Amino acid sequence: MSDELTVLSVLTTTDTEDKAAALARGAVESHLVACAQIVGPVTSVYRWEGAVETAREWQVVLKTTSSRYPELEEWIIRTHDYDVPEILATPVTGSPDYLAWVHRECTQ
Repeated sequence: MSDELTVLSVLTTTDTEDKAAALARGAVESHLVACAQIVGPVTSVYRWEGAVETAREWQVVLKTTSSRYPELEEWIIRTHDYDVPEILATPVTGSPDYLAWVHRECTQ
């Protein structure tokens, strides 16, 4: 599959369920993603500004295309209230019908 046809699963996290829902809905409404799933709460353990922190977070898993990813990344950075939001993108394979649907939804 060529790069422009690749589907990505993009993960970000936030500290409240309401913020996760707003990120998910905003990305779908903007046609940056075909769908989003909210998972949580999860416990995150990380080092921030020299200290080990533990926080309750919600994951937002966003399905998009590689061609829409740069806009999605920019939108998350602009919209998110974290100084450095987690943004991880992983290429995925799946059923051709589902992947085609993701492409259709991200190009409207």
